[in-house]
Amino acid sequence: MHSAKAKLLTLLLAWAAAEICRRMHMPVPWMLGPLLATALATLAGLPTCSSLRLRNGGQWVMGASLGLYFTPAIVTQLVNLWWAVLAAVAWSLALGMVYADWLYRSCAGRLRGVPDESLRPSAYFAGAIGAASEMTLLAEKEGARTDLVAASHSLRMLIVVLVMPFGMLLAKSWWSLEAVDVAPQASAMSFTVAGGAWLALFTVAGGLTLKLLRLPNPWFLGSLLVAIGLAASETAPATVPTLLSNTAQLVIGVSLGVRFSPQFLHTAPRWLAHVALGTLGLIAACAAFAAFLAWVTGLHPATAILGTAPGGMTEMSITAKALQLGVPVVTALQVTRLVAVLILVRPAYHLWGIHRRDGAHSRQP
Repeated sequence: MHSAKAKLLTLLLAWAAAEICRRMHMPVPWMLGPLLATALATLAGLPTCSSLRLRNGGQWVMGASLGLYFTPAIVTQLVNLWWAVLAAVAWSLALGMVYADWLYRSCAGRLRGVPDESLRPSAYFAGAIGAASEMTLLAEKEGARTDLVAASHSLRMLIVVLVMPFGMLLAKSWWSLEAVDVAPQASAMSFTVAGGAWLALFTVAGGLTLKLLRLPNPWFLGSLLVAIGLAASETAPATVPTLLSNTAQLVIGVSLGVRFSPQFLHTAPRWLAHVALGTLGLIAACAAFAAFLAWVTGLHPATAILGTAPGGMTEMSITAKALQLGVPVVTALQVTRLVAVLILVRPAYHLWGIHRRDGAHSRQP
């Protein structure tokens, strides 16, 4: 099928799924509906297709939308929580290494055609929490099986994105989720065509700047940083219309769903089974840490859970926005973790390898 026609039919399928999920009152319908529909259609062998330009546009819109929540009061709150943000980063890095070690030990010698020298880096970069595409590229440089790394991040993303919104809804029986503050400027600001044009111009410039600098996720991070600057200085010219935000969530959901090709299920079933089991363990461990973080900081538990969840930065921030669960804190925690992972994960891998070799030598008679 011609790619343009495939993209159009995929978008129509995604829109229908989003509308059904909205009518069913599902959480985050404009992302979860398209994600589920396109994933199932792709696994069934249908010719689904995602547009990279639309995905980048969706990330640009969501970056601007989320950045407008960072009012001066919110920025002050985040500055006072700097130590909690660093603690969350350290926790994520340590947890990723523990998970990687468990994944390696569980699959070593049990995957046909995967020698130990490629399984070790595969497990490590598959266990890193965040920056899926960047982890795949780094894994390739270390001799890992990139198909295993990419498959593990895709599966973990799917599980986390599905579990967290429904988990937050179930948590309503214990917490009053409506009590989480939403930045007043983000909700009260109006939209005008002129203001929207200026906002688009500024945020596109931010995205292009980060793209020229070859930084990861440039359209999301560049737009986010510019919008944060505008909101924090109280000079934001407009808000992002709900329709545009919903459309951005839809194309992001599609971009996640099309990853699950029929070949995906044939990618080392034992590996995928352990990734799925390990992901549930990661969610539980992060939730326990989030409960502790909420207790010592006074943050709402739901906000802390989404901020430390082992999912994607964009997806967890969208979930926080849709459910109104402390968007700035969640976004700040997720963005800081992404930056830390990108900077530290490769040096940490070499330390991890040295530690494992030293441990092996110490056990020899």
